[in-house]
Amino acid sequence: MALVVLCTGTLMVVLDGSIVAVALPVIGRDLGFDGAGLAWVVNAYLIAFGGLLLLAGRVGDLVGRRRVFLAGLVLFTAASLLCGFAGSAAVLVVARFVQGVGGAMASAVALGMVVTLFPAPAERAKALGVYSFTQAAGSSLGLVLGGVLTETAGWHWIFIINVPIGVVAVALVPRLFAAERGLGLSAGADVPGAVLGTAGLMLGVYAIVGPSPLSGVAAVLLIAGFVARQATAAAPLMPLRLVRPANLTMLLLVAGMFGFQFLTALYLQDVLGYGAVATGLAFLPAPVLIAVVSLGLAGRLTARYGERAVLAGGLALIVAGLLLLTRAPADGHYAVDLFPALALLGSGFGASVVVLFARAMSGADDAAAGVTSGIVNTTQQVGGALGLAALASVAARWDFSAAYLGAALLVLLALLSSTERRKLAPQRR
Repeated sequence: MALVVLCTGTLMVVLDGSIVAVALPVIGRDLGFDGAGLAWVVNAYLIAFGGLLLLAGRVGDLVGRRRVFLAGLVLFTAASLLCGFAGSAAVLVVARFVQGVGGAMASAVALGMVVTLFPAPAERAKALGVYSFTQAAGSSLGLVLGGVLTETAGWHWIFIINVPIGVVAVALVPRLFAAERGLGLSAGADVPGAVLGTAGLMLGVYAIVGPSPLSGVAAVLLIAGFVARQATAAAPLMPLRLVRPANLTMLLLVAGMFGFQFLTALYLQDVLGYGAVATGLAFLPAPVLIAVVSLGLAGRLTARYGERAVLAGGLALIVAGLLLLTRAPADGHYAVDLFPALALLGSGFGASVVVLFARAMSGADDAAAGVTSGIVNTTQQVGGALGLAALASVAARWDFSAAYLGAALLVLLALLSSTERRKLAPQRR
């Protein structure tokens, strides 16, 4: 039940990253956004979320992960209510920023809580499979739910629907999770590192979604200062020993997949003329296959063939699916031009993401589980922002085929980076 609450809380956050996509045109008309201003409905959330994950993860280790998770849920739920009743563009953008803050607090510590809840290897593998599914399928499900709610109830309900879910989750957390003391702030909050890392990440995400070259240069300098600080601090915010090769692989994979979702949503609506509901439903094969693979097949395949083979196979399937999409024509047919690619993408992502979560969290003890969880989530969020900005620019300058090719190249780089070897040998029957 505790795992259900953790997954439900983080699923709300993941859904919120994509559920807005199909509703943006309607929101823009209702609240009077201009073209550039409308992007801030997404950007305000991304900047707060991506910028605060590492800090929230470390604070969870210091003051207790349950406390940070609960506070994040409360803040996210309250901000969702404010978004739902927003009557102006400014109020919605501010509320979205607050949503990002609450989402960062809840997400940063959730994976660490899963790891500490299930110390036994077999149980932990199953729990990570469930958690991986909620993370992997959440974005696609958000597109489906966003389309249905926008056309049937109105865009306000894409935010209001979070409120009853959040209230129930907040009520259950104290009953299901024991209170933690944490390491205490005296264990080292690394205030200079927090300032450098948070400012650098926020400015970096802003530079990506802006885009802003000057902000990008400043972000690089701040991140460089942050890394130098982490290498020398007595109690670093992000111990460099916790950074895994899997984090780079995750960043590149999410960059390609997050960009693919938004590109395909635009392709279905602007090129093929789909409505909001039809666009959401068109994505269904991907989350269904993600569920089938991540919750069932991935564990058995990993036990039989090893993590390395399953990860490489999953990433190869994704590359193949994205390459299929490069030939999507203006008069394309769903069954011929989209469904086979979605099947490959769902299967590949379901297999690879379970292995990546396990690798990224490997070796994290209870004291560092929160910050390690924050590192994993940060790589996903920054990867998503980078992929969205880069691939949307390619699509605008050239076409959808070139953008899909760019997504395939990103995932191919992820495949090439997935060279970490594990000590655990495959178990053959």
